[in-house]
Amino acid sequence: MSRSTRWIVVSVVLALVVVLLAPFVYSEVREGRTPPPLGLQSPGESTASAAPAVPGPFDVDGEWVVGPGSEAGFRADVLDVPADEAVLLGVTPDVTGTFRVRSGSLQTATVTVETTTLRTGSSVADRQLQQALETDLYPTTLFSLTTPLDVSELATTTSPVRLEASGALTIRDETEAVTVALEAQRSGDGVLATGAIGVRFSDFGIAVPPVAPVQVRDEGTVEVRLQLVRPATP
Repeated sequence: MSRSTRWIVVSVVLALVVVLLAPFVYSEVREGRTPPPLGLQSPGESTASAAPAVPGPFDVDGEWVVGPGSEAGFRADVLDVPADEAVLLGVTPDVTGTFRVRSGSLQTATVTVETTTLRTGSSVADRQLQQALETDLYPTTLFSLTTPLDVSELATTTSPVRLEASGALTIRDETEAVTVALEAQRSGDGVLATGAIGVRFSDFGIAVPPVAPVQVRDEGTVEVRLQLVRPATP
C-alpha cells in the first residue's frame, strides 16, 4: 500500500472512530465526567498535586527514570456533538523514560509512550483508534529533549517549578520540533512532572476528512504525568 493510500485509509478510519465515540463523549460531559488534564494546558496552569517532599537536602543531579503511577495521553476537542464542545482523552499507564541531570541542568531526557494500550473508555473505539494510529507499525510515541534545561530550582524549593522544554516529538513516522509546558515538584523522595505538548494532528499524518459527520479540531495536546524516581540499584 502506498503512503498516500495508507493516509487516506487512516483518515477514514479515524472519522469512524469519532463517530463511534460521539455518544460516549457526550455522556461523559453530560454526567460531569470529562477527564481532567494530565498536565498543563498552558504555562503556569497547575493540574496535579505532589506527595509531601521528604525532609532534608535534595540532590537533583544524577539519573532519573519514569516510575509507577505515571501516565500519558492524547487530548482533542470533539465538535458537532450535542454538547457544544466535548473533550476526548485516550490514556495509557505504559510510559517509560530516562533523565540525566548534571550541575542542575537536565542534559538528556527521553519519554516513550506505548500507544497500543491507549484507552478511551470504549472498547470498540479503542480498537478503531489503534487502527487509526497504525499501532501495529508504530507502537510508540517518543519525546526527546533537544536543549538542556535548568532544573536547579528543584533543589532549593518544595513548591512547583514552572519550566518550558524544547524537544522533538515523534508520532507514527513523523517527527516535529515542540515546546513542552512543564510543572515539576518534589514528591516524596522523587519528582512529579506534569506537562502538555500542543500538537497539530495533521502534521503527523492524522486527519478527519471534511465530509465526516463528526469533527475533531486539528489542534490537540499530548499530556504526561510522570513520577520520576531513582533507578533501581542492580
